[in-house]
Amino acid sequence: MILDYLATPEIWASFLTLSLLEIVLGIDNLVFLSVITEKLPPDQAKKARRIGLAGALIMRIALLLMLSWIIGLTAPILTIYDFIFSWRDLILGAGGLFLLYKGTREIHAVVEGEEEHGSEKMALGMAAAIIQIMILDAVFSLDSVITAVGMTTELPVMVAAVVFAILVMLFAAEPVAAFISRHPTTKMLALSFLLLVGVALVADGMHFHIPRGYLYFAIAFSLLVEGLNLAAMRRRTRLRAEGKKQS
Repeated sequence: MILDYLATPEIWASFLTLSLLEIVLGIDNLVFLSVITEKLPPDQAKKARRIGLAGALIMRIALLLMLSWIIGLTAPILTIYDFIFSWRDLILGAGGLFLLYKGTREIHAVVEGEEEHGSEKMALGMAAAIIQIMILDAVFSLDSVITAVGMTTELPVMVAAVVFAILVMLFAAEPVAAFISRHPTTKMLALSFLLLVGVALVADGMHFHIPRGYLYFAIAFSLLVEGLNLAAMRRRTRLRAEGKKQS
């Protein structure tokens, strides 16, 4: 029975499509993890990222096992003039506002130099980092699970795709965090990306869907430009070093 299930091409097509979609949706979560844990000591940062991803996995599987409850979250609960809100709308909107607040605060800290001049004041505790990660895990997990429900009706496929996506994020978390730490300018891009995602979540909560493809294209283009800037900077540094040796 299981072999027949695994031998069905439609099952594998659903798994691959949903896995790719879950990985793309997980980029938001991964960037947030890297930014939040950057101020922690390296050993605590690594531990916090793993706890955050483990929490995301547990939360998403738990939500998948409560599909009837998830479907109920889309039922109207509040009407304000012509706007009809559900629990999903309120959760996504609140998560988007939190991302806007967090991204704006972090950008302010970078621009004003509070990270260097007020490290004790700006230091983030392990518990506080995990709490913030779990809050956003809940928001991203809800969005992820609703997407999964819309893609397939096979619960094992949903769970397998979510587990696979989290494992990919687990392996990618350290390189992404290290890259952001080595290149401060990319942190500003990451924070700007969080602001974009925050706006998209608030818009979703207001029933105005912004295709995620636009957001990912914007950040991909920005990363391409930043990559060219970094390459040009390394070249200038190498040329200056060679000039000093010759002189």
